[in-house]
Amino acid sequence: MASASLYLIAANDEHGQNPPTVGKRTPILPYIDRSFYENEYNRIAKYDFLTGLLRCGYNVYDVKPEINDVSVSTRVVRINRINPTLLVTFGYNAIGNGATFNNTKGNFVFYGTRSRYVTSSKRLSQYIFDQTSLVPYVTGRSIAELTGVGVLESVNCPSVLSEAGFMTNFTEAKLMLDPDFVSNVSEATVRGVCQYLDVNYIDIDNSSAYPTLRRGSRGNKVLLLQYRLRYYGFDIDADGVYGAKTEGAVRTFQSYNSLVPDGIVGSLTWPKVLGLNPTSSTIRRGSRAYSVVYAQRKLLSKLYPINSLDGIFGAETESAVRQFQSENDLSVDGIIGPRTWSKLSRINEGRPLV
Repeated sequence: MASASLYLIAANDEHGQNPPTVGKRTPILPYIDRSFYENEYNRIAKYDFLTGLLRCGYNVYDVKPEINDVSVSTRVVRINRINPTLLVTFGYNAIGNGATFNNTKGNFVFYGTRSRYVTSSKRLSQYIFDQTSLVPYVTGRSIAELTGVGVLESVNCPSVLSEAGFMTNFTEAKLMLDPDFVSNVSEATVRGVCQYLDVNYIDIDNSSAYPTLRRGSRGNKVLLLQYRLRYYGFDIDADGVYGAKTEGAVRTFQSYNSLVPDGIVGSLTWPKVLGLNPTSSTIRRGSRAYSVVYAQRKLLSKLYPINSLDGIFGAETESAVRQFQSENDLSVDGIIGPRTWSKLSRINEGRPLV
């Protein structure tokens, strides 16, 4: 098998959120009276993919770290400047007028017919399609050709566009913000890349993949840590350098998660940074923990209104929990314990289309 450290993988997320790219969104969803924007899925999928690659030992490049949209031409220039081994772009499909839901669904992985790397791009597409189609609640459709897409045709490496579902399908639209679904798709994409490059895939719970980090540490595992902290809303640079801002973010994260706030990321801090076993602890009004972000994303994906995915268990989160409990034959106490977690953590459930 080849060493992952020999390869540089570029990852790209389509469109933007601030401001949101016009039209790239679901129809208005009931109960929450808003759309899910495509980039709400794409961006998280990209960061889950990047952290999975880093765990496996790859070098990575984030094509679009900005939360706003960036032109295709700019992204192509960035990609070609760093000469990556391959590029994976995350999107989410749509069909129809965009104002109403329809029954079209499924997983497509696209490659560009005019790419200089069309053969290798097609092969990469097949590996990623085969793996993502194994993900629960993904309906495998096919790999497919696209023309006129710059990030497929104008880059100097094999390149694919992965779209695991349709945001104009009600069921698949709800999956867009489900953290388990997004993570499963991203991890399957990492496995596809590993198969394509003949590199060993390392499971997320393999503790040997996570060295102890502290102020002054450098390298790809620091970058992995920084991507995860950004997922939780910390405003830090993802530069692979464990400096003062990263240490401050770690200390804050540790204090929120009942850990000693020593700024050292070791065997107790890593599982929570990685989001492992988020249902293992009871959370309630006032909690500020990694499991709160998970619960908020679960609630929103099931169409229970959450104002902000901020990791703070406030009044609105409590209200959403109570609504969920009331509609799922649970004790209505606003506390997420074992019985509530058991139902909340399920994928592909939630409120129906009305």
